[in-house]
Amino acid sequence: MQTDAPDVPKTGVWADVVGQPDAVRTLFAAARAADRQQRGEPAPPGAMTHAWLFTGPPGSGRSVAARAFAAALQCTDSGQLGCGHCTACRTVLSGTHADVRVVVPEGLSISVAEMRALVQASARRPSTGHWRVVLIEDSDRLTEGAANALLKAVEEPPERTVFLLCAPSDHPEDVSVTIRSRCRVVQLRTPLSRSIAEVLAERDGVEPQLAEWAASVCGGHIGRARRLATDEQARERRESVLRIPLGLGRFSGVFTAADGLVKLAETEAVAANEDRDEAEKEELRTAMGAGGTGKGTAAATRGANAALKELEKRQKSRTTRSQRDALDLALVDLAGFYRDVLVVRSGADVALNHPDFARSVATAAQEWTSESTLRRLEAVLRCREALGQNVKPIIAVEALIAALHRG
Repeated sequence: MQTDAPDVPKTGVWADVVGQPDAVRTLFAAARAADRQQRGEPAPPGAMTHAWLFTGPPGSGRSVAARAFAAALQCTDSGQLGCGHCTACRTVLSGTHADVRVVVPEGLSISVAEMRALVQASARRPSTGHWRVVLIEDSDRLTEGAANALLKAVEEPPERTVFLLCAPSDHPEDVSVTIRSRCRVVQLRTPLSRSIAEVLAERDGVEPQLAEWAASVCGGHIGRARRLATDEQARERRESVLRIPLGLGRFSGVFTAADGLVKLAETEAVAANEDRDEAEKEELRTAMGAGGTGKGTAAATRGANAALKELEKRQKSRTTRSQRDALDLALVDLAGFYRDVLVVRSGADVALNHPDFARSVATAAQEWTSESTLRRLEAVLRCREALGQNVKPIIAVEALIAALHRG
């Protein structure tokens, strides 16, 4: 799945890093240098450093590349770092390695309290592995206080600690300049459709024709391609979104369409979290002795209820984030539709974002002017910006649909 360039491993943990040969080459060289350092052998200067920033568009595999690198750093097979078979590699990928802490923000931001606890843990020496690795997905969600707490650790890192940060870009809006300046940046690119189709067919067992379709409509987002290829409901939700542009006949339909779009996002968020939420609640009840009898059970029950309320609060925050993410994904699909209309009107010889909706795109290109199409596209982008500023989803989407109707 990678190119045939030298020194680019294609097996083990690296096989999951799709379409990123340059990044894999850099990370593998760093892991090899780190391994030599551990064994007291000379290593190329500058190949390994204590802080890394993985950037790239959504779906490019930032966190996948970071996890693969973390596994390679802990790998016990010096002949094939990142072998994918040793205990260290398997526990890193499963999230159970004692010396690898992965932070996946479940709410809309990463709090300063969470980051301070993480920084304290990062100062300890590794217990079983070669390094203590701190991997922060979506580090652009750090609050200002959390970023400041992290900065101190990155400025004065413990000797055997490595920080791996993931963000959409190295722009100051995503990662502060002070943190970025202390990291080595690994830039990932949008994977080619061919590479995505190959990994869906070979690794996930998706039928080749379905894999090619999912790869062609996912916008270079590997995770999205996998969902579309394996989840019929995800395909149905996408079709519902892409029927909106040509389905806005009467103005009365604006509110129906807006409500439907928001409910689609809510449904996807619930579907993504429902089983996990219930499993967490049941695990907490068991840990707190639910159903017990005898002396002291009343106090235990009160403690369990308080813990359950705190868990439900975190789960609500996670669901809110999932809803925002699902709605944003729908808006990206809409933006892609209007982009396709502009492509057809201009006669440009480039691939469409939604080739399976080529007929609808052609119809819209005949009915709309380039100016009205561009206004619609700008309305979608304004809606994304409004949601980023915590405008209530239904209000932002109603304003969007009204703008799409006016053209």
